[in-house]
Amino acid sequence: MFEPQQDARPRDTPWRQVVWAPGSELRLTGDWVELRATVIEDAAELRQALAADEVWAHIPGGPLADDDAAAAMITATLGRGWFPWTVRLRQQYGNCQAGQVVGWTSFLDISPNDARLEIGSTAYDRQVWGSAVNPETKLLLLTYAFEDLGVGRVQLKTDVRNERSQRAIARLGAQFEGVLRRYQRRGDGTVRDTVMFSITAEEWPEVKAGLIGRLSHQ
Repeated sequence: MFEPQQDARPRDTPWRQVVWAPGSELRLTGDWVELRATVIEDAAELRQALAADEVWAHIPGGPLADDDAAAAMITATLGRGWFPWTVRLRQQYGNCQAGQVVGWTSFLDISPNDARLEIGSTAYDRQVWGSAVNPETKLLLLTYAFEDLGVGRVQLKTDVRNERSQRAIARLGAQFEGVLRRYQRRGDGTVRDTVMFSITAEEWPEVKAGLIGRLSHQ
């Protein structure tokens, strides 16, 4: 028998207005990476960074055939109303040099009135998987979202078949919320179940501390 959910914040107060949108010149800078708003001129470097077939195992649209395809991907992303970020290294990691593009990610499903957004459409150069790049990228984006924009919720979701991504999101400190069944079409035409996670403003200080501690051991 179904039991209705109870309001977790019965004495909630009005939430402050979200400040949107980020300026095109904004840079988010950490020890390992710098994030800048993606521009068409990033197309060639993004194509090179995301060339491996494994990068696109759970992401539609790739691998990118050429620089024009990468430019089209950027244009389509901007056309959806998303805010994509290009991820560059600030110091050498393995064979990847400082200043090199190693991935991209986006703010999407942006709802300023509801004080929420999603971080997603994330892909990295295969050479930086398992490095500090993803946790620091998420730390920078989450800090900006919660502390500068003023959102109350950030969500992250992934294909149910993408177990690596599920584990990575959980390691950030995001809370598993459930599975959205038959939610989104894959590149091959099948329709995936989507695993949903979120972080709320109330949880953010603990999540932030965990990410900072994790990066201190990289």
